[in-house]
Amino acid sequence: MRENTSLPEAAAVGARACAAAMLQAMMKLHNYFRSSASFRVRIALNIKGLAYDYVPVHIARGEHHQPPFSDIAAEQLVPLLEEDASSGGERISQSMAIIEYLDEINPEPPLLPHDPVGRARVRALSQIIACEIHPINNLRVLKYLVKELKLDEAAKNTWYRHWVREGLEAFERQLAEQPAGIYCYGNTLTMVDCCLVPQIFNAQRFDCDLSGLPRTMAAYDAAMQTDAVQRAQPARCPDAES
Repeated sequence: MRENTSLPEAAAVGARACAAAMLQAMMKLHNYFRSSASFRVRIALNIKGLAYDYVPVHIARGEHHQPPFSDIAAEQLVPLLEEDASSGGERISQSMAIIEYLDEINPEPPLLPHDPVGRARVRALSQIIACEIHPINNLRVLKYLVKELKLDEAAKNTWYRHWVREGLEAFERQLAEQPAGIYCYGNTLTMVDCCLVPQIFNAQRFDCDLSGLPRTMAAYDAAMQTDAVQRAQPARCPDAES
């Protein structure tokens, strides 16, 4: 501890350390191997070096709407981070909230820069993916397009590719305004990379046009070389399917 650390600061540091130790020992991650949002959190956990119990919830089979998961998840969505009852039993939903929570109680290595402008930049880039691209292309939306609006497979895929391409072009323009780095923001993995990797991974599954996105794809390729990202891959999950 620095000699000039105040008592309130020291107490806050101690509280974060205690919470981190409890979370690492007790937490479960309810998730689905193909879920982009779950993938984000797995990457963040690996970057932080945090162990967790993997609890699969098969979204395609509707398990998120059934007990036991529906009994503990108000939104009936993955991911859901859950602490053991002995440590309070807290449950945190929404991938971005989970990632920021992990970053607050486990500050190193940071997933957000220390300066306010840097933090805002990383959040803005992350939200292009998490708030602009992903919500209109996730599984429940695609199912609605087919089952309720009677779109065929080709039309559904056209929808997906259009919105992914439009969003990634905006993402590329934002990256172009930032200083060049190895990853999306600088030379260390941040919350943006946690979001980008799953989005590109799924864009490739749907055969989206990813040409003309040099900064985006360079950041993706660099992140894919890291151990944290490799260990979070859907193919390496316990519930993985071909």
